[in-house]
Amino acid sequence: GLLDLGYIAFYAVGAYTWALLASPQFGLHLPFWLILPIGAAVAALFGVLLGTPTLRLRGDYLAIVTLGFGEIIRIFLNNLDHPINITNGPVGINRIDPISIAGVELTRTHEVLGLEFAGTHLYYYVLLGLVMLSIFICIRLEDSRVGRAWIAIREDEVAAQSMGINTRNVKLLAFAMGASFGGVAGGLFASFQGFVSPESFILLESIMVLCMVVLGGLGHVAGVVVGALLLAVLPEVLRSTASPIQQQLFGKVLVDPESLRMLLFGLALILVMLIRPTGLWPSPIRKREFASEEA
Repeated sequence: GLLDLGYIAFYAVGAYTWALLASPQFGLHLPFWLILPIGAAVAALFGVLLGTPTLRLRGDYLAIVTLGFGEIIRIFLNNLDHPINITNGPVGINRIDPISIAGVELTRTHEVLGLEFAGTHLYYYVLLGLVMLSIFICIRLEDSRVGRAWIAIREDEVAAQSMGINTRNVKLLAFAMGASFGGVAGGLFASFQGFVSPESFILLESIMVLCMVVLGGLGHVAGVVVGALLLAVLPEVLRSTASPIQQQLFGKVLVDPESLRMLLFGLALILVMLIRPTGLWPSPIRKREFASEEA
């Protein structure tokens, strides 16, 4: 139930942690199985640092504070090139090490049992496996004692506290857990791109993550996955089809595909809010709650 608009900050922390520990920037080239837990831990620490002073904030006030936190991290990374050069400032860090498993770099093409696998395909399978692991962890957390405590705090924090739930620690754990997932994702992003800069972590990225949750369905892991797939696939479909369709209908391109993508994206969100306020696939609990509120 916490509206966080600074999620991209944890993504950036994880990405720069990987970049600093696996690039020529400091001459460090640690293995990925060591960097990922470090990135998750550093991001979780930043999540606790953000959560501690904002425990009493909710709704729009929390959104404003977390939004500011995300911008602070981006500006901080942008200016951390003097007096000691740590992040290379706006230039960014390049030549970042890719994931390497048993000496096999995933960026190169490899032959397995007579079949050739390009680097992008190998990365896809590794990332798919990690996504499935993340989904499994989220589902298990949802059904755990901690997950039920989170649900209780979302519904009524005072009632949850009166039932013996330590709301302070549980909310901090929510910040830390969410931040750690963001840190791992950021590290994987840095390893795949081979380059990071502060411009990769703008506010729009946080808004996109929030839109995936709202569009897919609040409080439902499967709904969020659907929302993420829609917002990842549909823009690419529009990018390849918008111009040819306009050429056939009007004889020229009237609206730039990128502008059209954002217009249709905004229209889709408005329609979802009007027709299905709980998202395309909300959790049964949220669906019942919304139905009772309407009644």
